[in-house]
Amino acid sequence: MSQITKIGVVGAGNMGSGIAQKIAQEGIPVVMVDLKEEFVQRGLGTIRRLLQEGVERKLFKPEQVDQILARVTGTTDFKALAEVDIVIEAVFEDKQVKADLFKKLDQICSPATILATNTSSFYVREFAEKTSRPDRFVGLHYFYHPAKNRLLEVIPHGGTSSLTVEKSLLAAKLHGKTSILVKDAPGFAVNRFFVPFLNEAARMLEEGLADIATIEEGGKRAFRIGMGPFQLMNVTGIPIAVHAATTLGNELGPFYAPAPILKAQMEKKENWKIEGPADESKLTGVVDRFQGVCLGVAAALVDEGVATIEDTDRGAKIGLRWLLGPFEIMNKIGIAKTYEVVRAICRKYPDFKMPALLEKQHGLGKPFEFSFVDLEVKNGVAFITLNRPEAMNALNEAVVAQLGRRFDEAEADQRVKAIVFQGAGKAFVAGADIRYFVEKIKAGRIPDIVAFTRQGHELFLRIEESRKLTIALLDGLSLGGGSELALACQAIVATPAGSMAFPETGIGIYPGLGGMLRTARHVGPELAKYFAFTGAAMSAADAQALGIVTRLVPPAEVDAAIQALVAAGRPDKYRTRPIPEKFKPFAQLFEKARIPALLSGKIPDGVNADLAGKAAKTLGYKAPVALRIADEIVDRQAGLPMREAVEIELARLKDIFATADALEGLSSVGKRRPEFKGQ
Repeated sequence: MSQITKIGVVGAGNMGSGIAQKIAQEGIPVVMVDLKEEFVQRGLGTIRRLLQEGVERKLFKPEQVDQILARVTGTTDFKALAEVDIVIEAVFEDKQVKADLFKKLDQICSPATILATNTSSFYVREFAEKTSRPDRFVGLHYFYHPAKNRLLEVIPHGGTSSLTVEKSLLAAKLHGKTSILVKDAPGFAVNRFFVPFLNEAARMLEEGLADIATIEEGGKRAFRIGMGPFQLMNVTGIPIAVHAATTLGNELGPFYAPAPILKAQMEKKENWKIEGPADESKLTGVVDRFQGVCLGVAAALVDEGVATIEDTDRGAKIGLRWLLGPFEIMNKIGIAKTYEVVRAICRKYPDFKMPALLEKQHGLGKPFEFSFVDLEVKNGVAFITLNRPEAMNALNEAVVAQLGRRFDEAEADQRVKAIVFQGAGKAFVAGADIRYFVEKIKAGRIPDIVAFTRQGHELFLRIEESRKLTIALLDGLSLGGGSELALACQAIVATPAGSMAFPETGIGIYPGLGGMLRTARHVGPELAKYFAFTGAAMSAADAQALGIVTRLVPPAEVDAAIQALVAAGRPDKYRTRPIPEKFKPFAQLFEKARIPALLSGKIPDGVNADLAGKAAKTLGYKAPVALRIADEIVDRQAGLPMREAVEIELARLKDIFATADALEGLSSVGKRRPEFKGQ
């Protein structure tokens, strides 16, 4: 696939400038075009202001802002878009204006350029038909604010080519978006249930079911969100809600049409007044109503093939910041309860029918099952994708079990010569799901953790020993179990965005899925201890220098690198290799004889004092028991076959997870620095 080197954006308003800003932030040159110079300058000013706010919040350094702005070209000359790879339209929602724009772009842009619409109201196909390149036309629906919100709906119409879809998904990944694939249908996926959420709030107010404050609070409780429907409309604009509901109503029927009170509020040109306490006696009814509408609509859109249940949930959690997605909520409140609240909506609105999907699940009487691991075979290569980007592809029981099943399928497929493991979104795999460990420790079920880890080890050993070439595609962050999965593969292809790290000793435990064992075989026990004890990040470039990464390539060259590895055959994974000069001081510092001094906070003799002081300070924040056990494991496993080494690592799991430090460290993640007691 050709590399994406430049993207165009038409429209310099809040959406267009936000899209351009995000693209430039991620290192891609962008051309932002609008009709008048004053519009262009306003858009550039908006980008500068938001970036400066980022500096004040310490998200960017001043020099980074200069670099980002240098990647943005603002102009009124549409010919500047002639050679870009993709043009994203972000003008206001007027069908004729958009249609005319795409006719113009079709004449100006290179035949290879993909044209994309950011419409939230119209069919993608309606604009594709206005061009001579319907196969290179797609919907890319961003969410406000596009420089901050990670969700992107990728919407092919019936004539969009697979290459266009593939390149659009690549573009999404390259500028930091988590994409979901959505059918060209009214409201696409997220707005299909979000707009009725807003509209139903107005209807409840109109009926006198509750006052604004109570409905607002009910919306927050129903979906565990920070802003309720009325505040959301005040922030984004009541006219936008009316327009979206009108469009859905015209396409799908009266159930989706805007409430009269909503239109009246727009005509008054006033925001909703949210004041006073919520009436607790009415909240249950409000919550049921909200859930009946949104969960029913979510089931309906999946019924129609608009999106999968997993992508629907992903859209809600990433795009709308719901704590749980619609189908996760259905499982949490129970399918019987879900059926009850949706049936109440069906009775209230005769044109809304019970979705067949929900009818079937109610008949089964069990919760929905989610697929987190995908398998696709292309050109003799099986791509196994951990598709849980909202959780950074973290490993839990369900994910590991599905990973094993997909691996079995790939190994059994005679077409497959190589198996590639990759992560969706910006991460490869960000370790194991911490909540799983905390719940098991608190329930006194540490043997479950041991069994889960043994299952992971068995899978990783099979991956390492497979007769088919196994490759990790390290195109983003990997932590803990994710780095251990990558190390279990026979080869690693990385992009510059890839990285590895073992943060476990900083949260009370040790790397338990073979990370220390395999790192020791790659670069020796000294550097294995350095990375495991300190949690230091290993960049893709450093990993290549150490011989751990097999190929380091730009994103556009990944497929070629994989095919080259397939042609070359299985590499000598643990071949003897020299330690780069950069890492020799670390290897010297973590030699066996110097470990006791380091673990006691002292500076060993015969080493760089400054380096040793920094290392000792870092180790002072780690769990002492975890460090001691990790040290013992690395020493004891030396020279043993991998399967015997694994047993040594597994044998200490019960000990480490029984410590107070393990519970303290795991419980602190994302909240505070843990306070370890050494017990």
